[in-house]
Amino acid sequence: MPIDFNQIQTPCYVIDEHLLRNNLAVIKQVKDAAGVDILLSLKSFSTWVVFPIFKEYGFGASASSLNETRLAAEELGVQAHTYAPAYEASHIADILRYSSHISFNSLNQLHMHRDTAEHHGVSIGLRVNPEFSDTVYDMYNPCKPGSRFGVTAEQLGDGIPQGVEGFHFHVLFEADSFALEKVLDVFVKKFGKFLPQLRWINMGGGHLITGKDYDIEHLIKILVAFKNEHDVAIILEPGSAFTYRTGYLVATILDIVENHGIKTAILDVSFTCHMPDCLEMPYKPAIVGATDEKAGKPTYRMGGIACLAGDYMGNWSFDKGLKPGDKVIFDDMIHYTTVKTTMFNGVNHPAIGIWNEASGLRMIKEFTYEDYKNRLS
Repeated sequence: MPIDFNQIQTPCYVIDEHLLRNNLAVIKQVKDAAGVDILLSLKSFSTWVVFPIFKEYGFGASASSLNETRLAAEELGVQAHTYAPAYEASHIADILRYSSHISFNSLNQLHMHRDTAEHHGVSIGLRVNPEFSDTVYDMYNPCKPGSRFGVTAEQLGDGIPQGVEGFHFHVLFEADSFALEKVLDVFVKKFGKFLPQLRWINMGGGHLITGKDYDIEHLIKILVAFKNEHDVAIILEPGSAFTYRTGYLVATILDIVENHGIKTAILDVSFTCHMPDCLEMPYKPAIVGATDEKAGKPTYRMGGIACLAGDYMGNWSFDKGLKPGDKVIFDDMIHYTTVKTTMFNGVNHPAIGIWNEASGLRMIKEFTYEDYKNRLS
């Protein structure tokens, strides 16, 4: 049974369970065939009511804060692999209580918290910076000069600090396996002499394993080869791949305005509140049933409900003209959306639902004035 978007009260994020399970099955295939650990990155998706589905596939979790480590323990039932640019002294004991692995961003942080981590029996890692990334987006490049992320080979010198059992690097963004292969070549050249002393390597996120043209077999091949050659456990923590193209943000047109020949459909959702990556990166999302601007076809900007002047994107063309009351369905709106939303302007957070082909739409969260009010006092 296909999703009947016309029956959905908006605004609403809709997770398609069938598409989600397809992604989880692909990632599990890699996990099992390569013999590696693959972790759900909670910074990309934390809608914990669907964590029981993730549990069926045996995934762990990566976390970057006390709240995320606790959520991993309480709702996914796992100890987190944790990394943050720095840890607050008042939080570190609780973070360690919920973690099996912890990676420190600097030698200072390692020296500050190493004894506490060892006392809790948590495996200690160090984030390293290979000073190479295949991404063209500076916003997502942690290796550009002046980066605040990780220890370079030069800074590390000739030896691994006491207690360190693993290295962690994260340098990719929605990348393929060939980008990872390039990174591994650089990583081994710079840090290879330390690998015999390590138990694990965390290769971070940015692996778009569920992308349309991703070469799964090539990924498995390079992971197995690396693991066998260097005798280390391998950890991946892709964010987007788990929920890539598994759902939608469904909106309704409230009004259509025109200025200097530009028609803007005013929606009951907001780019700045509900789709912030579109403005931050920026990128133009896909709309179901629409195309990029085409001459001779009805063409519109999409305008958000917030009063920020820049809360809009465009242009899209449609087969027929739009009118108030029409639905607009933004595709691929599950990863890095709900975790980054705000209630700026008092704009309500869209509801969250999950679509199952057998039972239809089940609403799992709706937001009210109390959610807005209680955020700030």
